[in-house]
Amino acid sequence: MKIRITKYLSILALAFALSTGISTPVQAQCPMCRMSAESNLKNGGTDGRGLNNGILLMLAMPYLVVGGIGLVWWTNRRKEEDEEEFV
Repeated sequence: MKIRITKYLSILALAFALSTGISTPVQAQCPMCRMSAESNLKNGGTDGRGLNNGILLMLAMPYLVVGGIGLVWWTNRRKEEDEEEFV
């Protein structure tokens, strides 16, 4: 069982390393938001600068929540397995 978990964690770590190491710039904005942000920047405003980062942050939050729930589940499951070994 421990080898199986180690295998999955190593695959997950490899996928994470590849996804963060090999990245390309993306535009995570709809055309209407992009036009609004560009026109704001042309007129001297600063509202459009954080728009793309805000969208990417909102995209990352569900993954962080699911990852946190998975981590709590995994640690509780591991504690149960350790308790069963001592019985």
